[in-house]
Amino acid sequence: MGRTASQGEKAKAVKALRQEGFPLKHLLKAAGMARSTYYFEINKSDLVAKRNAVLSERIKAIFEDHHGTYGVRRIYHELVNQGHKVNHKRVQRLMHQMRLCGKRPKEKYHSYIGTIGKIADNIIARDFSTKAPLEKWTTDVSQFNFSWGKCYLSPILDMHTNEIISYDLSLKPNLEQIKRMLHRAFKKFPHVEGLIMHSDQGWQYQHSFYRNTLKQHGIIQSMSRKGNCYDNCIMETFFGRLKNEMYYGEERKYKSFGEFSKAIRKYMQYYNNKRIQKKTNWMPPVKYRLASSC
Repeated sequence: MGRTASQGEKAKAVKALRQEGFPLKHLLKAAGMARSTYYFEINKSDLVAKRNAVLSERIKAIFEDHHGTYGVRRIYHELVNQGHKVNHKRVQRLMHQMRLCGKRPKEKYHSYIGTIGKIADNIIARDFSTKAPLEKWTTDVSQFNFSWGKCYLSPILDMHTNEIISYDLSLKPNLEQIKRMLHRAFKKFPHVEGLIMHSDQGWQYQHSFYRNTLKQHGIIQSMSRKGNCYDNCIMETFFGRLKNEMYYGEERKYKSFGEFSKAIRKYMQYYNNKRIQKKTNWMPPVKYRLASSC
């Protein structure tokens, strides 16, 4: 047996036939529907359509404001943050109707050079849990390829807030890059005694300068196991997210190192101060740090 049509479905069918010129009274009689019920259902349907139209515009605005990187989950939580009372499935349905789909990560960056200095113990050992900001930081270097050459991004990320503490973008992955990154981090947070700094076994992190600088600031050094990207998956995830949202498919957009540097600076400001995340209770990292510090 087929499913019996609801009153709303009947009202829509009657409305469609009425627009083709059929008399309303005959249509209502055939549908077994009272005139008052018909107008109630039509008004309700029109109201829902208006609400969906307003919500769709808001969804589209959020999607475009975040450069097409937000999927259903982040759009939904951004709407909630803005005071909208809306169902997750409704957002999903409207985004599907508008063919809005957030970007997904394509790949993760893997690198291992070899043992050229001192290897620190794997103190983190995949325990990324934290109770407050400035407990555990992680760092790594990622490579970007362009027609004009290569450049390298070296950031520090706080495991509690996912905030990028500092970063340096350079044409060469040398020790000077690491020095600049550390200088900016300690200028921002001078007192970090007891903090754990985690990395892979890259040559930069085995270097005596890096190890001694951490020691001078009372930082405990930790390193992943050899060639094991899962031991530093938080930073790998960040690189994947950044590349997916402003690099993959847009390589030709950046005509020079200067242009890409400006884009990275803009993205970092956006990421830290505007981009919401599940881990940070759907707040941007900086806002979450301030809330966690109260």
